Amino acid sequence: MIDCIINDNCTGCHCCINICSNECINMNPNNEGFLYPVVNYSNCINCGKCVSVCPIINKNDLTNNPIAYACFNKDKIIRLNSSSGGIFTILAEKVIDCGGVVIGAVFNKDFEVKHDIVETYENIRLLRGSKYVQSTVGYTYKKTKDFLLSGRKVLFSGTPCQIAGLKTYLSKPYPNLITVDIICHGVPSPYVWKTYIQFRESKAGSKIKSINFRSKNTGWKQFSVLFSFVNNSVYNKIFSEDIYMKAFLKNICLRPSCYNCNFRSLNRQSDITLADFWGIQNLLPDMDDDNGTSLIFLNSQKGRQVFKSISNNIFYKEVEITDAVKYNISAIISPEQNLNRKEFFKNLSKLPFDKLVKKYCKDSLLFKIKSFVKNIINY
Repeated sequence: MIDCIINDNCTGCHCCINICSNECINMNPNNEGFLYPVVNYSNCINCGKCVSVCPIINKNDLTNNPIAYACFNKDKIIRLNSSSGGIFTILAEKVIDCGGVVIGAVFNKDFEVKHDIVETYENIRLLRGSKYVQSTVGYTYKKTKDFLLSGRKVLFSGTPCQIAGLKTYLSKPYPNLITVDIICHGVPSPYVWKTYIQFRESKAGSKIKSINFRSKNTGWKQFSVLFSFVNNSVYNKIFSEDIYMKAFLKNICLRPSCYNCNFRSLNRQSDITLADFWGIQNLLPDMDDDNGTSLIFLNSQKGRQVFKSISNNIFYKEVEITDAVKYNISAIISPEQNLNRKEFFKNLSKLPFDKLVKKYCKDSLLFKIKSFVKNIINY
């Protein structure tokens, strides 16, 4: 069964629990806080469905020649409240306009990241914005199929591996499904995120009221991590100074499968890929006002049709995809595993979070030299 076959390549996509008709598979956290399938063999009937839908075991290689655009929402308020150019909101509104549903990552009341269903304009805000934690998909693949079979349009957004899981679970195309993925650096451990939340609440002496990973109060390129607390205090740090973001960008707390990702490619299973257009100042300076510009890949004919339907609501210019990827290398290259990763997790519950990051996320001399050179080139 699935828990006998998979290893560190497992992405935790939840495909196997959605397909299991006997509900004998649970997603349990390991000692790093990442969810992996565990089979209850007393209920298992050995049907093999979990293996047949695993997107790692049944990898689908595509050649779909995507088209790339730089773009941003004409509505400046939505754009400023979005991580990059505010394109996702327009896509979501289009689907809800026709009675459809939108499924993606949200914070729950405890600021855990879960996939959930949105059916109103007001609640699109819950899906908006980056969330640098692995989202728990739960049974949203199964719910997606129910919506599709009932004739409703569905926009499902997630990481490339989550879209791959949805596609293998569904096993056939649905004309009323739109899939959106992102250029993903990698997914951090929910356990690390929970530990950081506890650290921030302890420092503030208060529970968290809201979180924004990508506040633009310091601009889009130098975005801030913003926490608001119940006692009305605020934590606001440029991302490079935030210790959680430092651990994330140092590749020390990512899921093992992220270091050899099977889904980083220019040929993706989603209809549309959304990302920040880093390097826009070098390629299309007239599209850069530091309020956020999106990089979008149109990966299918359906993606091209959807893009055409929103084109009146956005500013956009086509770009050569290979030029865009030079500044967005996570689209095709996996992050390098941090050599201190094992010790970081070993001491996660033993050291205060700030001391943990300081000890295991130091900048090497080589890293400092590379960063200096990169800044000179991008200036």
